[in-house]
Amino acid sequence: MPAPSKRECIEYFGQFLTDRRKSIVDKVLSNRTRHITVVLEDIYKPQNASAVVRTCECQGIQDVHIIENKHKYEVNRDVVKGASKWLTLFQYSGEFNNTAQCYKLLRKGGYKILAIDPKPGSTSLEKVGTEKKLALVFGTEYKGLSDYARDNADEIVNIPMYGFTESFNLSVSVANCIQTLGSKLRSTNMNFKLTAPEIENLQFEWYKSHLRDADKLLAKMNQEISPLHE
Repeated sequence: MPAPSKRECIEYFGQFLTDRRKSIVDKVLSNRTRHITVVLEDIYKPQNASAVVRTCECQGIQDVHIIENKHKYEVNRDVVKGASKWLTLFQYSGEFNNTAQCYKLLRKGGYKILAIDPKPGSTSLEKVGTEKKLALVFGTEYKGLSDYARDNADEIVNIPMYGFTESFNLSVSVANCIQTLGSKLRSTNMNFKLTAPEIENLQFEWYKSHLRDADKLLAKMNQEISPLHE
């Protein structure tokens, strides 16, 4: 006996959500993108990592990749404000070089890897094109990116600054980059939004997240719908 399809699950869950809530989910999904993704390497302050996750969610970035070579990713719930449950988080740990593992998977996914670093001679953020899928890699505020992350990126990119201070706060750097590149992307005719299957998968997960007893409802739905497949 086949299990109910994801579409059937979505329609079933939808009965328990208000029209306003479903409208909000649909609106957010229509603006989500995986054309740009953010990568955090060894961010060890929970408030910084959480602020970045919140910024990505607000700006419509669906995927965040978290590399844990020396430091484990932790959430500051007061800062993240629940944003992480609406994103797809990829965590890399357990390998000798988790940055290499992350880069391998990003390239397999068709991403051009940009190391965000104020290195002299690097490309200005304002000159970065959005024709290719972009992975923006950020390091810690104090030490920046590892040598591997920098040396194995496809391009080094700097954020233009016009004051005496040499760097932005991490979350400000991320916001600056995704706002600049996101605006460029939205001004083109490129199809940078999620595919229909991606939308369906997230709609299913988000409907579940909005329901307190989602697992119980799912079990009940299986009992009600399964006979229809016999």
